Amino acid sequence: MFLWFWTVILLGLSGATDAPDPGAADAPEPARRITSTAEPAEPARPAKPAAPGSPGVPGVPASPASPGAPGDPAYSAEPQVPTGRFTTAAEVKPILTATRPNWVALRDYNGQDLVYVTQIMSWRCGLVGLRFAVNDGLLADWPLPPCHEESATPNALRPEDGLPYRAFPSGSVRSVTVELIYDDLTRDTATYPRAQVLMP
Repeated sequence: MFLWFWTVILLGLSGATDAPDPGAADAPEPARRITSTAEPAEPARPAKPAAPGSPGVPGVPASPASPGAPGDPAYSAEPQVPTGRFTTAAEVKPILTATRPNWVALRDYNGQDLVYVTQIMSWRCGLVGLRFAVNDGLLADWPLPPCHEESATPNALRPEDGLPYRAFPSGSVRSVTVELIYDDLTRDTATYPRAQVLMP
């Protein structure tokens, strides 16, 4: 799996997936743009607003949303130019797909159920949205902290980014559903029963 992942990344960076046009044998080869992986190939995205560490009411999302619903944030697809910095869906989707069983963790701690999304937050720069629901509730937005494009590790979680969990009454979380909205506007959803994600 590790070798496959790096092969995909290297092919994307080298442009080896571009198939030659058989009718273009006489045409001059277009100039290739070479960029350093240390510099973004395009202007940095504007920072996304930081999420509060914990909403005003424990367990209640900061803003309800359902794509296509009135008041839903309008997402727009972003260019999928691999930078080697894991800031696009093309770069983070293989990682998040491989780590799907670890997207969510549940901890019964100090009289509360704490629902963690640390794994998702660690690869958030390739996402435009994260939505979640507890039990049979409606999916609601979980605001993503900004990407730190100016740093060598744009996906790093900093103290000012808030906490990667939400608190609920102890024993109340029976299941968690998560929807990832990638910056290429594809979506991935998973539901986890309590026993599957409960930490010892």
